[in-house]
Amino acid sequence: MSPDVDLTVPLPGRHALRARLLGLDSRLFRMAADRHWPGAEPVLPRLSRSANHGLLWFATAAALTASRTPHARRAAARGLASLSLASLTINTLGKRSVRRPRPALDPVPRVRQLKRQPITTSFPSGHAASAAAFATGVALESPAWGAALAPVAFSVAMSRVYTGVHFPSDVLAGAGLGAIAAFAVRGLVPTRAGIGPRARPRAVAPAAADGEGLIVVMNQRAGGADRVRALRVELPGAEVVACEPDDVETELAKAATRARILGVCGGDGTVNTAAATALRQGLPLAVLPGGTLNHFAHDLGIVDARGLARAVRRGAAVHVDVGRFSSRGREGVFLNTLSLGVYPELVREREHWSHRIGAWPAGVLGALRVLRAHRHPLKVELGGAKRPLWLLFVGNCVYHQLGFSPGRRLDLADGLLDVRLVHGGRRPALELLAAALAAPLSRSPAHASVRVDRLRLAGVTPGTLLAYDGEVTDVGGELTLEKLPRALTVYRPLPRIR
Repeated sequence: MSPDVDLTVPLPGRHALRARLLGLDSRLFRMAADRHWPGAEPVLPRLSRSANHGLLWFATAAALTASRTPHARRAAARGLASLSLASLTINTLGKRSVRRPRPALDPVPRVRQLKRQPITTSFPSGHAASAAAFATGVALESPAWGAALAPVAFSVAMSRVYTGVHFPSDVLAGAGLGAIAAFAVRGLVPTRAGIGPRARPRAVAPAAADGEGLIVVMNQRAGGADRVRALRVELPGAEVVACEPDDVETELAKAATRARILGVCGGDGTVNTAAATALRQGLPLAVLPGGTLNHFAHDLGIVDARGLARAVRRGAAVHVDVGRFSSRGREGVFLNTLSLGVYPELVREREHWSHRIGAWPAGVLGALRVLRAHRHPLKVELGGAKRPLWLLFVGNCVYHQLGFSPGRRLDLADGLLDVRLVHGGRRPALELLAAALAAPLSRSPAHASVRVDRLRLAGVTPGTLLAYDGEVTDVGGELTLEKLPRALTVYRPLPRIR
């Protein structure tokens, strides 16, 4: 043994390090208690109470949802999902694994103290975890909304030290766990920015530096006025024609005779009409999302006027596939999906009620009414055999399941129809639910799927409803579905090289 080692001095170890950290934590807590925080007394205790049970964040999510923009709604949903995962982790693992007592309130001025003191263990801070989880989740989907919420989340976390219910390390650990929960949710359900579609196949399209030659037809009922105003700022040479829904097709036809670039602002149904016009006239299409869902625009990678304007200025465009259906001499195209069975009925019910109670409540009410009223499945001849079906879904290109989120298309020019069907039976609600739960699986008794470039159905009862891109028509007899590969040229912002 070395004579230089003094056995009377204890060697630093895990317990000594833990004692030092706890001592530092206590000193920081006392420093915060002794410090005067200007303007904090009337604000931070109330803010801390408002975050009890996540009420502050649920109210914030409701406000984001009420903004009626898909981007804000997705941010709110991601924030709540992150908060839920963080709370579950804290309450099941965090609080039970480290049973740390709460700080002594002696150094904290009485005016700061909460009227009702928490009785759970101190480590980690659930309030800080919820605040960080919600704000981080929102920021991952919408950096602008995340930046706006960051000061509020920080204040909620700091209020827990200010009111004397947590040590600083409790708050830091809680905030860290909340942020980790938000990133874990992103791993399960990627953000739209993280799953952008492939920028191919490239197409040759006119470049318009100030938008000259671009005529945008706007459906006034779709709610895209703010985006059109933003587009006018970005492309002052563009012409905008605002019209009522019944006049969209006529105005698009007029615009197509004068435009170098045909533009449209509206929901998926309006975009469908514009795509049919652009196909007939051989024009490139510029899509500005202005409706409720905007599936095609979002799968294309366009979320706002700035991105579309950048693509138009550069002439950045791609070819995309178009689906086509024909029955009894009637033809139509679809950019997103086509369906037979219960879904067209749901669309009709939703449209009937949406003007009175709003789109989302109308969708729920429509689903309940349709499932209650539907007694008999649709019967069609498919593959040479008569088949009962509750639902036939056909996607223009393959829809991929991403984590637990609804499917999205990562390739808009794959040459395929994504065909999925739910077998008929006695209980539509039960069988549709079973098919939805089994959707990630390739095979199940509830549903089947196949990918083809052409599909023929026979024996369709005349008057059967068919939904396509949110619109509804009726078909009968023979129904043919086919692909028009790379038939449409559309503008889309190219990915930025980092």
